[in-house]
Amino acid sequence: MAQMPNYFSATDMNKLVADFPIGPEFLNRFQRISRDELRTLQDERFAAVMRQAWQIPFYQRHWGEQGIEAGDIRGLDDIALLPSFDKSDIMRSIEAHPPFGDFHGMELYSPKDRPPVIVHTTSGTTGRPQVLLYGPKSREVQNLLVARLYLLQGLRSDDVVHSVYGHGMVNGGHYLREAVVHWTNAIFLPAGTGSETRSVQQVAMMKEFGATVLVGFADYIKHLADVAKEEGLQPGRDIPIRMISGHMGREAVEALSKSWGGAEIYDWYGVGDTGSIAGEGPERCGLYVMEDAQYLEICDIEDGTPVSDGQSGDMINTCLFKDDIYPIIRFNTHDVSAYRTDTAPSDLNLRRIEGFLGRSDNMIKLRGINFFPQAIGGMLAERLEFTGEFICRARREASGRDEMTVVIEVREGKSDPDLKQTYADILRRKTGVLVDVELVVPNALSELTGIETRQKPIRLLDERFK
Repeated sequence: MAQMPNYFSATDMNKLVADFPIGPEFLNRFQRISRDELRTLQDERFAAVMRQAWQIPFYQRHWGEQGIEAGDIRGLDDIALLPSFDKSDIMRSIEAHPPFGDFHGMELYSPKDRPPVIVHTTSGTTGRPQVLLYGPKSREVQNLLVARLYLLQGLRSDDVVHSVYGHGMVNGGHYLREAVVHWTNAIFLPAGTGSETRSVQQVAMMKEFGATVLVGFADYIKHLADVAKEEGLQPGRDIPIRMISGHMGREAVEALSKSWGGAEIYDWYGVGDTGSIAGEGPERCGLYVMEDAQYLEICDIEDGTPVSDGQSGDMINTCLFKDDIYPIIRFNTHDVSAYRTDTAPSDLNLRRIEGFLGRSDNMIKLRGINFFPQAIGGMLAERLEFTGEFICRARREASGRDEMTVVIEVREGKSDPDLKQTYADILRRKTGVLVDVELVVPNALSELTGIETRQKPIRLLDERFK
């Protein structure tokens, strides 16, 4: 009787690391490769993904509704002819074909030949959690890409990595654990969110095990520094964090570094469906797109057309490696960024993007100006009394005009009208629009933001349609 595939036999792990190198091999390849060579590699991998996708009902339906046939797409030069899709399309697929939808291609394999399938979900930050599916190949390539970025940023074999990514059904914590454990020699501490391991316990554990690297979302990492101080610990001395790598968004890197005793801060970007897409190198001058694995377009938020380099828009991504389970072709993340136009700071022949600039589906238009709630934290970091915690409340007046109140935690001066005006002036100067400001005491917003319980804190309460 033939043995059924298992996770380790379903794909050639040695070939994967040769195809998607990490460490010195990554540097060597992408310092030597030409843009023409890279484009050829991308086209070859895109063709394999397209062959898989054309067999899947979701894409047959999605593309067929636009009158697109297989011969119409000859390579990446034609990719813009394909319509993008987003989470709402996946959720409709799941509703019509429960419980896993018809977007993954599992039915293309016989029961004895189908590779193992890894099931997780998104965090549900923007609504109901979405199912995420991976085959062994696509899962390990995602893991390799994260390990690649960590090593590029300076992860060492003697590091102790403390992770605050969530576990449970959420993908993040499992995925980052696999990346570090499978592809580096660092020790990994899977602490999770504050609801999984209380913040006080986390800082005690970090001290006990000598954590040197912190990974996770900037909001909670900053919160842990405050908890450590409340426990009488000095970040950087009692907890020797030297490196922080995570999703910085528009957070103030200098303030975060200072809160952890001068730790080096690195940003990277990815979503649950695609895995890591881009990350900073040692120069911290934009995020290098992992172009051998990801084809990233920046498109206009309103009409979906490509924008010029330097202009911001939705990140629409195609995974060039997911030809086993759930091919991803033109997935609109609704996260906003822009391609950089300045001179590259290194010999890596990869394009760079700005970091995460906000979510277009959380964008509020106030008096004709786009307002991204996620960007507020970085704007206010210059104020020493600002704790880093805030939330935005959007409301609609009887006149039909949209207004915004930014509720801000401060360590002192909650009742000071001059301080309130100072914050209003900062936001007007940096956003170009006047918003209301409310000041509150530390920890007053924790239940609203979910800073202790959520992987990604809530930053917008949209009350316009209540």
